Amino acid sequence: MITALSHATIYCLDQDEALAFYTDKLGFEVRTDISMEGFRWLTVGAKDQPDLQLVLMPLMQSPMMSAETVEAMKGLLQKGAFGTGVMTTEDCQATYEVLSAKGVEFMQPPQERPYGIEALFRDNSGNWFSLTQPREFQG
Repeated sequence: MITALSHATIYCLDQDEALAFYTDKLGFEVRTDISMEGFRWLTVGAKDQPDLQLVLMPLMQSPMMSAETVEAMKGLLQKGAFGTGVMTTEDCQATYEVLSAKGVEFMQPPQERPYGIEALFRDNSGNWFSLTQPREFQG
């Protein structure tokens, strides 16, 4: 049986720009950065979650994706059509302020929700994330 999820893929338009966003702005650490046969395997992750890596995958033609599909996905990615996940924090408002000051584009500031406090932001390729402060962190 499956015991864990170890990697999740985030498509990006430029790996170097994505790397800078996830490390410089979000504070993630580089887990893997190797070149192999003309392909760069690049992963990052949250410092306190060593068992999950985000693969920063460039959109490119491959046996799984035609050139036409790549172009269609680039357009959708830039328009913010791909939501990629939920990130948690103990203080959504404080994290929102820190990330905003670093230039992270928020589509929604922190708002009260039935499950906690949530803000929505985008990376530099257009992927969007929910930043949540679950009820268990609220006083």
